[in-house]
Amino acid sequence: MRSVIVLGAGMVGVSTALQLQRRGWSVVLVDRNQPGRETSYGNAGFIQGEAVRPYPMPRDFATLAAIATGRANDVHYSVKWLPRHLGPLLRYWWHSAPDRHQRISQAYARIIARATSEHDLLIREAGADNLVQRSGYHSLRRTQAALDEVALVAETLAAEFGVRSEIISPAQLAAAEPGLNETGAGAIHWRDPWTVSDPGGLVSAYADLFTRAGGTFVNGDATTLAQNPAGWTVQSDDGPIDAEAAVVSLGPWSPDLLQKFDYRFPMLRKRGYHRHFSGGGRLNLPLHDPEFAYAMAPMAKGLRITSGAELMGPERSSQSRQLERAEQAARRLVDLGTAVEAEPWSGVRPCMPDMLPVVGAAPKHKGLWMHFGHGHHGHTLGPTTGRLLAELMSGEQPFTDASAFSPARY
Repeated sequence: MRSVIVLGAGMVGVSTALQLQRRGWSVVLVDRNQPGRETSYGNAGFIQGEAVRPYPMPRDFATLAAIATGRANDVHYSVKWLPRHLGPLLRYWWHSAPDRHQRISQAYARIIARATSEHDLLIREAGADNLVQRSGYHSLRRTQAALDEVALVAETLAAEFGVRSEIISPAQLAAAEPGLNETGAGAIHWRDPWTVSDPGGLVSAYADLFTRAGGTFVNGDATTLAQNPAGWTVQSDDGPIDAEAAVVSLGPWSPDLLQKFDYRFPMLRKRGYHRHFSGGGRLNLPLHDPEFAYAMAPMAKGLRITSGAELMGPERSSQSRQLERAEQAARRLVDLGTAVEAEPWSGVRPCMPDMLPVVGAAPKHKGLWMHFGHGHHGHTLGPTTGRLLAELMSGEQPFTDASAFSPARY
């Protein structure tokens, strides 16, 4: 039986472990924490079946000026730490040109198209249906011009990719969400996404499915990964673990580990924040508020507000300016009440400059495989790209051309 060590027990790593297990591999899943406790815990809980185009970097002067002067809430940065991000940012800007972004979207759409179906298999087998709602989400627009603009986008996505949506009036939004105090000019109801009331809990459910099927999970130190004559080894709390192959699925920490093997990945690390609130206001579906760059989602712990991207140093800020702005905007929409946590949660999104995840074999090391860099969509794409990697490792015909995701492109 072929053996493999999977490093990282977030959505991407756990999904990889499950997909390999189903192909007859003996899998040991290794993480310093319990499954789903890092970046996978902190997202808005969307499985984004509509997100066929990855997020490009804005290229128009007005938007860039708003970000640079701090007027926009999408991105917050520190001048002190900006040089740390400059190289990946420039590559990101280059790949965001319309013609390049269109080519990237064609590859991206092929994996997004399988996102909900791959999750569906695992959700049902894990007995996690109680965590998932399959009704999409609303994206609020405060002006008619903004609503008309997103309607044009929706028409294009429907024609090119079959994405389902519906423009709803203020009265329709008020009827769907009676807890809202304001309904603006209306909203777009994206119908294809699924939403999760406990993202970390869903990862844990998948991890339980993995161990029930005979897989092994251990706490260990991924930085001890080393090559040996028979394959790969890593130190765990239970002693050394040996296998013929290893998969690096450590999200934002992957490039740091891979430097010891002489690989350089120009990852853009975007810090994000969230906080739960326990007020009397409620939402039936999550609400996206793009004017203030946040999402508000009903979760098991209360209403979760997530922030935009922060380009700062390696440590979290003592306060999140973006989250504070988002909270102020959200309080005008619903009764938030008080914060559940004493401090906001924060985590780092691993974004590649070309907006595509890294999925495939290490170019210079036999038996070393890479699976990271999903940006904002690791929660969405983990089971899909996990399947793609498992097919490549097992010598199967992959469900789609994997060349666009190859580590060799860097």
